[in-house]
Amino acid sequence: MDFSESIHRILLVVVESGIVLGSSGVVLPTNIVHSAFLLGLVFVCISLLYLALNADFVAAAQVPVYVGAANVSIVFAVMLINKSRDENVSSPRNAGDNITLSVCTSLFSLLIVMILNTPWPGIYPIERSNGIVEQVPANSVQLIGFQLLTDFSLPFELLSILLLVALVGAIDIARRDGTVGVPDDEISRSK
Repeated sequence: MDFSESIHRILLVVVESGIVLGSSGVVLPTNIVHSAFLLGLVFVCISLLYLALNADFVAAAQVPVYVGAANVSIVFAVMLINKSRDENVSSPRNAGDNITLSVCTSLFSLLIVMILNTPWPGIYPIERSNGIVEQVPANSVQLIGFQLLTDFSLPFELLSILLLVALVGAIDIARRDGTVGVPDDEISRSK
């Protein structure tokens, strides 16, 4: 969308405020269901941010993939977990928590350094065919794939590793808490 500079800045501030407040709402409340729903708000705000930055394809893909599939799966998984609400919220930290914190902080710092060192004005849409460099439209899916597999392959792979670590951690937490598997009373009824 082409807005004037002042409207564009106001729109970005509003959307970024929604992202920051929604992200804070994901990690701060003790009710995990509220956190899961606030994650959906963050995904919608990120989609609006992409739309404001003229990344129409990414904005359109954000809604069905993250809001529609990932967030709905998270909400269902959270609602299936039957954790008691009277758990001690301030449990002591162990060595695994400290290692996880240091790895996540390192990955976050590496991504920030990569974002700050990327020559953003130098990125322009190109298409290479038969050795000839041609200009292509800025909203081309082919351009997105080309950029992801060439210039942005390392951040793309780092994000996929981060998502894999989060998935393995979630499975480990669910197994440790005994929330994955068949309850004992159902096993005794089936015999």
